[in-house]
Amino acid sequence: MPQRAARILHDIGAIDAAAWNRCANPASAEYNPFLDHRFLRALEDSGSVTAKTGWQPFHVALSERDDGVDDAIGVMPMYLKSHSRGEYVFDGGWAEAFYRAGGQYYPKLQVSVPFTPATGRRLLTAEGQDVQEVEQMLLSVGIRVAQQTEASSLHLTFLPERQWQRAAEIGCLQRMDTQFHWQNEGYATFDDFLAALASKKRKNIRRERRDALANNISIEWFTGDISEAHWDAFYAFYVDTGHRKWGTPYLNREFFSLVGESMGEQVLLILCKRAGRYIAGAINFIGGDTLYGRNWGCIEDHRFLHFETCYYQAIDFAIERGLQHVEAGAQGAHKIARGYLPKATYSAHWIRDPRLRSAVEHYLDQERRYVEEDIAYVEERHSPFRNDVDVASYRDRVQPLQAR
Repeated sequence: MPQRAARILHDIGAIDAAAWNRCANPASAEYNPFLDHRFLRALEDSGSVTAKTGWQPFHVALSERDDGVDDAIGVMPMYLKSHSRGEYVFDGGWAEAFYRAGGQYYPKLQVSVPFTPATGRRLLTAEGQDVQEVEQMLLSVGIRVAQQTEASSLHLTFLPERQWQRAAEIGCLQRMDTQFHWQNEGYATFDDFLAALASKKRKNIRRERRDALANNISIEWFTGDISEAHWDAFYAFYVDTGHRKWGTPYLNREFFSLVGESMGEQVLLILCKRAGRYIAGAINFIGGDTLYGRNWGCIEDHRFLHFETCYYQAIDFAIERGLQHVEAGAQGAHKIARGYLPKATYSAHWIRDPRLRSAVEHYLDQERRYVEEDIAYVEERHSPFRNDVDVASYRDRVQPLQAR
């Protein structure tokens, strides 16, 4: 393996945006907005992601020379963490068990996009490089940094399956979970999608869409140049949901202004209006072939409005734009009845202490079997699609794309 130089960046601004993006979004991969330098920089510049909030940037830049990073051939978004919040791959039980055994779980290293449970490459390689070689080097650097910082562990979350297997080759433990994604089968309209569903599911969705807007509620889409007034409205919804769910919202108001200014063309903001004021909304990010649903909130409670705003409007937008997938966020088996099918998600975990590693390995072996069985059961027994719609073909099409 040729000699490479690896540097740790404690500020995403320490690397030129074009240099990062050559690795994060090369021409051979579908564009992922969360890996974009602009998105990561908005997180840091807004103060949402800092050492103070428990996300200290420790990004890796791999170069062929040791006096700079703007010629990077590989990069990896990494953070030194003092807690496990905002990750959506839950390891709090591991931390508690290790603490009871006399160990210290924090700090740990996290390779991920903060607050973003969306699958995407984490070992980012520039076009024309030996992908296997660069990915192995990035993984090795991550483990070495964990050892040098005396972190308990290194976690790579929401990986594509191919990188999940690559991490296992160097000794990382493998974990699986489930999300629910919508697949575009070439539908020209929402009614085309409904026609593929079983009659009862089709009728329920039509009723939900009608009832969601029954109180003279209208829906508006904003993308590109989004005004500060619209961000103000959405942030009020986001804060309300954050306070009710986890106490303190992860993202501050400045983040939304920064991301809207720098990459508004990749944002879809959906706002719901009643009696002349906005009452609910959801933010989505637009990828190369996927619409990613992220945050939702409301200041008025209307039955089915959450489903309409987050699931059905997202499908409408994906059909209109010709996008192939909608990822509506973490968890939520209720999405199945709305046309979202189960999809495995992957994470990899390197654990320094052999006792903790052994216990976690045993747990993950059992958890993976459960997840695989649950996905198969849902597809076989609870698919919302008509019996003549081949659900298995969904996996055959999607998994190769996710492995890029």
